[in-house]
Amino acid sequence: MLKMLAALAALVLPTAALAQTPGPERIEVMILGSYHMSNPGQDVHNARIDPVTTPEKQAQLEAVAGALARFRPTAVAVERIARDQTTMLDHRYPEFTPADLLTNPDERVQLGYRLAHRLGLERVYAIDEQDREGQPSYFPFEDVQAWASANGGEARLGAMHGEIAAMLADLERRQATETVGQLLARINAPDRVQWDQGFYARLMAFGAGDDQPGAVLNARWYARNAQIFARLLQVARPGDRIVVVYGSGHNYWLRQMVETTPGFHLVAPGDYLPTP
Repeated sequence: MLKMLAALAALVLPTAALAQTPGPERIEVMILGSYHMSNPGQDVHNARIDPVTTPEKQAQLEAVAGALARFRPTAVAVERIARDQTTMLDHRYPEFTPADLLTNPDERVQLGYRLAHRLGLERVYAIDEQDREGQPSYFPFEDVQAWASANGGEARLGAMHGEIAAMLADLERRQATETVGQLLARINAPDRVQWDQGFYARLMAFGAGDDQPGAVLNARWYARNAQIFARLLQVARPGDRIVVVYGSGHNYWLRQMVETTPGFHLVAPGDYLPTP
């Protein structure tokens, strides 16, 4: 019996010792989904955003930066394609000055650059992935529309369009009564992130048999987000605390990828932003 216990101990002790061995420091990541503050009009649906370069909005954005600074970020990543794919550094950030905040409404500048400059960070990464010439689109929505038109699905798709339009109209109205920080907190709330993903998931109902444009759209959308996250994973360092500023439509998959990657820990923006 004693020999059996000794044999078991020989098997268990190395495993226990291994479990006690400290691993690399975990990487904390905050995915901060944002509305597009510069009104680029590049999405299927677009909100009319009030100017964020006014004194009132600038004060609100300063408050957002102050709140996010409590996270003590060591790096920032934004929705831009890096010119140098070996370093992934944002080639535009070195030219940034605080004066740009009064003329450039882009959320990458207003949120990402503002925060990085406030904290004296040099590591601002551009981790985006976009459509490439000769390759399938990452968001082939026109194929979904064509299928709906050819198969009696216009009313269903139109109803979904109506839901998005109502949500954006609500955002436009709230600009008059809520601060930028409150709007961002609302966009990044877990129920809103789930709702956004639900729109994409419901598109998979548009298709039949071998013709599945809704499923293909979801697969391509996931692929783009996977490329984005892969770049983040490759530039992250042990112990980092990274704020990722991205269009809110990317919220669900980027968060899911952080949560399921060993060594990474997801930090909720709601723990720092004001409650709506």
